[in-house]
Amino acid sequence: MIDQHVVDRIIAATDILEVVQEYVTLRKRGVNYLGNCPFHNEKTPSFTVSPAKGIFKCFGCGKGGNAVNFIMEHEHLGYVDALKFLAKKYNIEVVEKKATPEELEQKNERESLMVVNAYAQRYFSDILHKHSDGKNIGLAYFKERGFHNNTIEKFQLGYCLDQRDSFTRAALHDGYKLENIVKTGLTIQREDGSAFDRFMGRVMFPIHSLSGRVIGFGGRTLKTDKKIAKYLNSPESEVYHKSEILYGIYQAKKTITQENKCFLVEGYTDVISMHQAGIENVVASSGTSLTHDQIKLIKRFTPNVTILYDGDAAGIKASLRGIDLVLEEGLNVKVVLLPEGEDPDSFSRSHSSTELLDYVDKNETDFIKFKAKLLLDEAKNDPIQRASLINDIVRSISVIPETITRSIYIKECSRIMDIQEDLLYTEVTNQRKKKFEQLIQRETFESKEKETPRLPSYVSGIFCEEQEREIIAFLLTSGDQVLYHHKTDDFEEQEITITVAQYIIDEILNDELEFQNLVYKKIFDEYGKLIAENKTTDNRHFINHQDSQISQLAVDILSSRYKLSKIWGDQNEEDFLQRAIPKAIQVYKSKILKTAIKRLMDDLSHLKSDQKDDINDILSKLNQLNDLMNRMSKDLDRVIL
Repeated sequence: MIDQHVVDRIIAATDILEVVQEYVTLRKRGVNYLGNCPFHNEKTPSFTVSPAKGIFKCFGCGKGGNAVNFIMEHEHLGYVDALKFLAKKYNIEVVEKKATPEELEQKNERESLMVVNAYAQRYFSDILHKHSDGKNIGLAYFKERGFHNNTIEKFQLGYCLDQRDSFTRAALHDGYKLENIVKTGLTIQREDGSAFDRFMGRVMFPIHSLSGRVIGFGGRTLKTDKKIAKYLNSPESEVYHKSEILYGIYQAKKTITQENKCFLVEGYTDVISMHQAGIENVVASSGTSLTHDQIKLIKRFTPNVTILYDGDAAGIKASLRGIDLVLEEGLNVKVVLLPEGEDPDSFSRSHSSTELLDYVDKNETDFIKFKAKLLLDEAKNDPIQRASLINDIVRSISVIPETITRSIYIKECSRIMDIQEDLLYTEVTNQRKKKFEQLIQRETFESKEKETPRLPSYVSGIFCEEQEREIIAFLLTSGDQVLYHHKTDDFEEQEITITVAQYIIDEILNDELEFQNLVYKKIFDEYGKLIAENKTTDNRHFINHQDSQISQLAVDILSSRYKLSKIWGDQNEEDFLQRAIPKAIQVYKSKILKTAIKRLMDDLSHLKSDQKDDINDILSKLNQLNDLMNRMSKDLDRVIL
């Protein structure tokens, strides 16, 4: 743990411009600096650094934050490691205090599971190297696969004894809670309370996060019983989401960046054997279909992906649809088909890195060509199959985001399939239009779902995204500015200064209103707490916030391109806040009242004539709310419908 005062020193010492300029070429534009974004490919600069605000923001990909966020994103580090990175840069000593037993007890579930996984990795590795069964069974298997000691150590391979609960008993003996061991998936607990090891009798492949922490395991059985699954993975947990991680990404990320290329294979041993052969920019999907999150993970390091396939035609066809996702993310996809009977594991063990790379260079082809050839051989002269093939390829081309890239593939497809370009263009356009319409429909539906009122009382409010954001924007941009001066009624006639933040917070709390967007609510509550404690409310507090959601929102709002809604019109700088702030509050309240009235009207329509007390109660509330609405209408200089 890093003491908060040390964190504050690091952030205070950090110069956002100085940090970013080490990675990005920037040129001055007014008070800010502009350059090409390091997080996505762009030709027109949209990456802005604001030294005055201490933030960066890309208006192309949307990434933004402070210097810590930049280092986290660029160096692929966690929050604490990014702080250490900057501390080293600015010669700030970081002394981490040892957590007390009480503090350890208070650590969240995620950290607890991480600790259990780290212990399990050490246990399985010790068994592999020190236990007789580990050496004779587990280590012997790895040696048979040709893995060297340094490779085994690099990937932290291990072995789980073929005993019912050897690991579970060891973990409990060493002080780990059964509840946490079960949550990691390392142990299975029956309804009667008995527990046993999930991976008993399996060689173990730890799965690492980007930062190198163990988040899960893959286990391979060494038994020939076909009723037993060959590979078994950790179940989903608080720390392990198989759709969001790639095996080997931690060991490969540096080389992927250096080579600007990523090899994608299927299994654990494929990755390990290629590493041992000297090709380290390789990751595996671990036998699962590729997901958007996995593809985005690769994209963080390189836009170039080469997929290595063995000669199993059925397996290739099964994975083709998943590769369309890679195209959709805008990556450049190449495909290499290995010789019949070979897979990346066997090919790497029988060839040098030079031979493997030479083979790749000579045999890799773009995905569309590969797909066309593969399916064309199957279709042969059957016109129906041929038409189906063309539609399949068109669907793949249509998901490519870059217009020029799509155009090139259409030309190539036209040549290979002997079909007019115009027809392909038309079909691709239709496919993209159809997908766009589906997306709009889905977003519209989701938007309606988000607008569902959630406050309990008849006038307590609604989910009002635009108004809530606008109020939070005023807090962050102008919270500490003076709104007006107020003279007390006592004989001394003291003058009290009211800030924008004080006015907003008082107005919201006095009416017992509550923001429904949880991030907005966090900022509002924390701002109020800072004021109550007479602490500084500089927006840098929120820019540098440890909560990434708060930090990101602060950056988005404080970025130069954030604009207020149209209701404000053109205001003079002098009286803008005096007019805009009360108006923003009134608009927010009017939205709440409007929804409350609608609810009451709906309730009224469902009442029967004999429910006189309920009817009178609702009518009374409606009269009260309509009076408020009329007053607000006058204040806003318009009729609120």
